[in-house]
Amino acid sequence: MDGEGINVTAEPRFYIFAFSTSENQSILILILVLLIYLIILSGNLLIIVLICLEPRLHTPMYFFLCNLYTLDIMYVSTILPKLIYVCHTGDHIMSYTACMAQMFLSTASGDIESFLLTSMAIDRYVAVCFPLHYSLIMSKKVCALLAFPAWFMSMINSLILSSFVYKLTYFGLVSVQNFFCELKTLMKASMSDTTFLKTTITVAAMYIGVIPFCLILASYIRIIHAVLKIRSSAGRWKTFSSCSSHITIVVVFYGSGMTLYLSQSLEQEMILSLMLVPLLNPIVYSLRNKDITRAIGRRMERKITC
Repeated sequence: MDGEGINVTAEPRFYIFAFSTSENQSILILILVLLIYLIILSGNLLIIVLICLEPRLHTPMYFFLCNLYTLDIMYVSTILPKLIYVCHTGDHIMSYTACMAQMFLSTASGDIESFLLTSMAIDRYVAVCFPLHYSLIMSKKVCALLAFPAWFMSMINSLILSSFVYKLTYFGLVSVQNFFCELKTLMKASMSDTTFLKTTITVAAMYIGVIPFCLILASYIRIIHAVLKIRSSAGRWKTFSSCSSHITIVVVFYGSGMTLYLSQSLEQEMILSLMLVPLLNPIVYSLRNKDITRAIGRRMERKITC
């Protein structure tokens, strides 16, 4: 029995609307999404394997990048396979358990990325402001202490929010006006009072989104201050360019997050916005990085020699 005395005998199911498109457009979306998924998987896996195999890349920065690339794979694998299945088969139905699991993992992924980007900002701050003590400060223990809480606290936060959503009332076939089971969308689809959940999300957003962003901002204020003290313009550019990849991803991450939660559009552009960070990470952070390109070159030379 629910709060109004209605007997709920069957587990609700969710209808993922995905896109309001024709059959031909659905095929194009299927090809686009599949292509994006394969690029993200192959790009991130390539860099992860390369970092693991190359001892020269066993540094704090690449440790955090490995975490970031692993997260990106988890994130897209949570959302895109089901979307590809929907576009291919036309079967929009998703079970209650699968929908809740997707919401939990997608929410956790966004939280983890926010914390990881903060850890990477701290790493860049230490590298620029304390270069002589960088290896001592950013030890393996410190890196682990920065990375592990990012995963642990995000999972706990997502678990708490998911437990509240799990208690919401849904009846029969529930329409989900989105291409995946997202927290805000599931709240709108519920017949329950979500006032308390909205308050909880607001509080959680403070330490998941606002506080990490403020720490990132504070780190770059100190970095800019340190860079301006460098007399050589070439030295200033070289030092600040080491942070350019991180700045790019931070802007894209928070920008796409605001687009997702403020925009009313749920069409194709929303997928591109949502997948932009995991799609750009290997390119922005690695393929334009000399250490990565040299490592790829060394691996290719070894293969040719063998």
